[in-house]
Amino acid sequence: MGEVIHVTAENFDEATSKGVCLLDFWAEWCGPCKMLSPVLDQVAAEIGDRALILKANVDNVQQQTVKFGVRNIPAIFILKDGAVVKQFNGVQDKATLVKAIEDALDA
Repeated sequence: MGEVIHVTAENFDEATSKGVCLLDFWAEWCGPCKMLSPVLDQVAAEIGDRALILKANVDNVQQQTVKFGVRNIPAIFILKDGAVVKQFNGVQDKATLVKAIEDALDA
């Protein structure tokens, strides 16, 4: 079973550079981010080890937040080998996120 992994500025590049991952930019003070959190847990459980589910707190990864052009949170990116293949803004449902990950895995 997969789990959500919290990334920091120190391990961000390593965590996002290989394979497929869902990357959620979020913050403690963000209400919609709190609503998305249980959805990400469900996505991680369904996807398992096929892809990483990552959370990056915008207050702790400011350089990466700028690099990805994040203006609103939650901001969700699907990455394959470090390249953005899909992007979402705001709360998304589990089915949408799982499909985006599976599409990236199949591409």
